[in-house]
Amino acid sequence: MGHGSSGAHTAPSTPAARRAGMRGRVDRFVREVVKFGAVGGAGVLVNLLVFNFVRHVTDLQVVRASIVATVVAIVFNYLGFRYFTYRDRDKSGRTREMSLFLVFSAVGLVIENGVLYTATYGFGWDSPLQSNIFKFLGIGIGTLFRFWSYRSWVFRALPAREPVTRAETFLEHEHPTAVPHADGAPAGHR
Repeated sequence: MGHGSSGAHTAPSTPAARRAGMRGRVDRFVREVVKFGAVGGAGVLVNLLVFNFVRHVTDLQVVRASIVATVVAIVFNYLGFRYFTYRDRDKSGRTREMSLFLVFSAVGLVIENGVLYTATYGFGWDSPLQSNIFKFLGIGIGTLFRFWSYRSWVFRALPAREPVTRAETFLEHEHPTAVPHADGAPAGHR
């Protein structure tokens, strides 16, 4: 048991405490991935529905229709990520957050639609089925990039809280008269 640089007393780090801390971090990461997947999955549906709608209702070329769909999905995803997946993250710099989101989303848009562009114009794979397959593949590759960039740069975690000291440690060092002696009686009450 020692004192940190702040002079505050910290609880000892036991193997069980380290495992519990690691388990907590893993649990939070899994919840984040599930929430990101839920919003992302809904975004994929929005993206594919808008893509196919625009493709069949307009005369836009395949990649242009895909870009329109991606932009609609980006707006949908921002709202889902900000107000569902990362609602507990730092909200102090919305302009910075929005700017970074748009920059990383634009990179994701290029990745996603670059796959479709390569399939369509590089290999001539442009049937509706082929376009949807490569659109979906591009979304998958772009999503990996987006997950990393959004969690690392856009929706930044709030600083970690100071670890809470154990109640016994607090009582032991702050209120020595309240700590029971070996016989179980509080100090001064023998």
